[in-house]
Amino acid sequence: MNDTSTPASYQLLPGAADSPVILHVPHSARAVPDGVRAGIVLDDAALQTELDHITDSHTAEIAAGAAASATVTPWRFVNELSRLVVDPERFPDEREEMLAVGMGAVYTRTTHREQLRPSGFDPAALIADYFVPYARAVTDAVDARLDAVGRAFVIDVHSYPTEALPYELHGDGPRPPICLGTDSFHTPPELLAAARKAFSGFGGTGLDSPFAGTYVPLKHYGQDRRVGALMIEIRRDVYMSESGGPAGPGLEALAAALAELVDAVGASA
Repeated sequence: MNDTSTPASYQLLPGAADSPVILHVPHSARAVPDGVRAGIVLDDAALQTELDHITDSHTAEIAAGAAASATVTPWRFVNELSRLVVDPERFPDEREEMLAVGMGAVYTRTTHREQLRPSGFDPAALIADYFVPYARAVTDAVDARLDAVGRAFVIDVHSYPTEALPYELHGDGPRPPICLGTDSFHTPPELLAAARKAFSGFGGTGLDSPFAGTYVPLKHYGQDRRVGALMIEIRRDVYMSESGGPAGPGLEALAAALAELVDAVGASA
């Protein structure tokens, strides 16, 4: 079942001093602290089913494998808590389009649009306790790469289900084996080209469908072109049994492809 203690909210795993790359893994964990669990209305079985659907299972292992085999070790920023605690990649205010389905920075609805938290739930404490420290730590990690090497590249490692879930706002578009999420300001053409090359062996890459955009700390977003960003969304049937099942042989191949991308980015920085 879920952890009975409150685990650390995140880990920054050091890479090489001269690496500009941060592999960001925000949605791989399933841990829900007891105090947060108390505010979720699902019974234990329903919560486990929801975690199966919402968790980007095994993406931390993919990032770890890439870090271990890359020529220059990237840094890794890994969320240690489930996105059902807070989703660090959502805007914490009205800018977030996923509020339309109850899935802003603090979710009030499930992947199937059912109730997750009580009506009128106040997210302020979760934002203060988890979202704000996480955002500050990622910002600090990016600033450290800028100070050290003059560039920073945030590569998000995600996965998504083969079949669209009801919460998806853009689930009717293409669902390629590898979806590359981009930002017009922070995704330079050479970064996108390197990703397409690195992930060319999985049956095709697509662009910004079914998920679009990248993660960049708000301090740098739209302001600092030294910060590059790309989102890697891996369709789950490429490497695991759905939903929430074990990883398969595709995991090692994906880790190798991600390492190739890390090396290409590091060489071009």
